[in-house]
Formats: sequence, structure tokens, C-alpha cells
Amino acid sequence: MSTEHRLEDCGPPYVANARMYSVTDAASAAWQEIFFWLAAQTGVELTLVDHAPPAPLGRLWERSDLGCVFMCGWPIARAGLKVRILAAPIPRPQRYLDRPIYFTDIIVAANSPFQSIEETFGGTLGWTVEDSNSGFNLLRHSLLQFRTPERPRLFSRSVGGLINPLGVLRAVTQGDVDVAPLDSLCHDLFVASRHPLSALTRTIHTTPASPIPALVASASIPKHVADALGAALLRAHRDPQLAGALRAALVRRFVQVEASSYEYTERLAQAALAANYPLPA
Repeated sequence: MSTEHRLEDCGPPYVANARMYSVTDAASAAWQEIFFWLAAQTGVELTLVDHAPPAPLGRLWERSDLGCVFMCGWPIARAGLKVRILAAPIPRPQRYLDRPIYFTDIIVAANSPFQSIEETFGGTLGWTVEDSNSGFNLLRHSLLQFRTPERPRLFSRSVGGLINPLGVLRAVTQGDVDVAPLDSLCHDLFVASRHPLSALTRTIHTTPASPIPALVASASIPKHVADALGAALLRAHRDPQLAGALRAALVRRFVQVEASSYEYTERLAQAALAANYPLPA
């Protein structure tokens, strides 16, 4: 069965996708409602596309018909991926301090003996994909502080290809890896929905804040279309009709962000490469 749903019947169709934060049934339904609202508010025709794992998100981000799609901040910062930033969410939980930020929670199995990240050294480290900020870049940079000339490698094994946050939860709870990174907003969504795997893990380390992924449109779509979508997102929190969906998505409101704010992620990457640490290991 097709996973595409037409939201409007007028104008050219553009793609909408919130795979990054549609990690639970409740969050997925909330984002569908948000996209329907956005199309109705702006008259812009949006088509929901699933682009389900294991399809690489990078392939989605390269499309020329993106209308409103979550994109990781690190690819935004890197050359060659030109997009129009519409807005970024401010997550509802208190730890986000009413700012468009997120973290990487580094997790282990709830029944593991580890009480700190240092205690996991020598074990098996997992990570998602090499173009992920939360699942690779923030993790790698956070480990730099623990490396020494005598100990350039911290773990006996480094296992990539966990793909996404659910893959991280599965790998940790099944014992495939000892420790792995989890996007903090995804983590909060799992906990809010009482996902059974989230109860089987715990956080032993959290990275410093990073700019949260943004909703973007392709650079090739007309500026007035992107402007209309962005303006609607900025006022979304004022519409009582959308209050339930935003609450389910753990979004307080959307705000404007500058592309330059994502340069932080590339600085972390360059620091790791300068330290001859290409992979978290």
C-alpha cells in the first residue's frame, strides 16, 4: 500500500517528511496532522512520503521537491546540500531551556554494570550512520576528551549501521553493543509513549547541546512558497486546533534559525579529524 498522501489539490506538489521524529505511533500521527494543517494554512500542496528505514535520509535530502522535511544540522552545514531553512522546533521538555537545541544521550542497557561512560571503554560501541550529527558526530566529539596518546582507541569494537534511534534501542537491549548514542528528542518521545525498549535502557552520559534539526525546503522551490510555509510554522503554536498535535510531538513552538548556527556541527567534525579520530572507536 502506498505511504503517500496528498494534502491539497491545488498547485505543484512538494514533499513533506518527519521521519527523524516520527519514531512512535503518536509522534507519527502528530506530524501528519501538523503537515495537513500546514497545507491548509498556506494552500501549498504537500505530499507525505514515508522514506522508511533503511532507505538513507541523505537520498531524501537530495530531492529537488522538498516542501517541509526534517534535516539533520550537520548535512545542512556541509557543502553541496543547499536548502531553504523554514523553521526549527523548540522541544517541550524542560532540559531544552526553551531553545532550538538537542543533545545526544549515550545509553546502555538498564541491567548493565556500567555507571559512567568511562566504564564502557574496552567494550562494544554502536553508532547509526556517518552523516548523522546525533548518532555519529556528537558521539565522536564527546569521546575526544577521553583519548590519550597511550589510548587512542577507547573500545574493542565499533559497530556502525544501526541506522536510526530505534536501531540503537534494539542493539543496546539485545546486547549487540554495550553503549550507543540516541537523539535526545527521539529518546524523550520513546519515553513519553512508554516504548517498551526505552524502559530497558538508561542514560550514562549526555553531550553538550547542538542546534536541533530543522524543517527545510529545497533551494529550488519558489521563495514565496518557502516563506509561506515558514511563516505558518512560526504561528502554529497560536492555533488551538494544533495544540494536541504539537504536544504529542513534544514541540513547544517553531522559531527561525540561521544556517550559520549549524556550522557548530562541522567544527566538531573538523576537531575530530584533526585529532586523527575519523570514527568513534
